[in-house]
This record gives sequence, structure tokens and C-alpha cells, in this order.
Amino acid sequence: MADTSASSTGADCLDKLKSYVKTQKGFILCTEIVISLIIIICYAASWYRGLCTVAICEMIFAMVFFGIFMMEMDKQIRVVNWVWSDLFRAGIGAVLYIKTSLISMTTVAGDGAHIAGGVSLTDF
Repeated sequence: MADTSASSTGADCLDKLKSYVKTQKGFILCTEIVISLIIIICYAASWYRGLCTVAICEMIFAMVFFGIFMMEMDKQIRVVNWVWSDLFRAGIGAVLYIKTSLISMTTVAGDGAHIAGGVSLTDF
């Protein structure tokens, strides 16, 4: 028979999610995911949809790292130095966001959503 006194893994995952979002690193990663989603929506509404590729990639990488740190897999997988890999991910993402923002802000013919995506990138 199944053990009914044990907690379900879904509830355990939800508890880990709630507790990790309350930490500083979890809040920053969650905020990065939300801002990337806003940038994707702005660029998707624009005529220049090619610029949302950077935001999509950065959001996926942030979600992967969020999941790894939330489930504490960084303590189990010791082959990778997770702090340095997260630093490189954030640094490369910041450089690509700045580059995309400058491209979207310096183009002469831009619509409102295109400009909003560039402005939200500079706020990030």
C-alpha cells in the first residue's frame, strides 16, 4: 500500500519555490525573468521581432539557473562552479541587453513597442 502520510512532491516543490523567492538571489532571478518577459512582449508587438531573441535566451537561461538554485542541485552537481557560471551568464546577458537596447534606441524608424522594449532594456 502507498504511504499516505508522506507529503507530495508538488507541495514540497511549491514550498521550495516560496522559500527561494524570499531570498535575495531568488528575488533577483525572479525579477530578471519577469523583466525579460515584459521585453519579449514589447518586441513581439513591434515590427522588429528579431530583437526579442536575446530576451528569450536570457529568460530561458535565468529560468534554468532559477530551477537549479531553487532545487539545490548546485550542491549536488559539483563539477560546475555555479557561482562563476551564473556570473558569466549575467555578464553576457547584460552586455547583449545593452547592445540590443542601443540598436533599438538608435534606429530612426521605430514604432512605440520597439522604443518601449529599448527603454525597458536600459532600465534593466
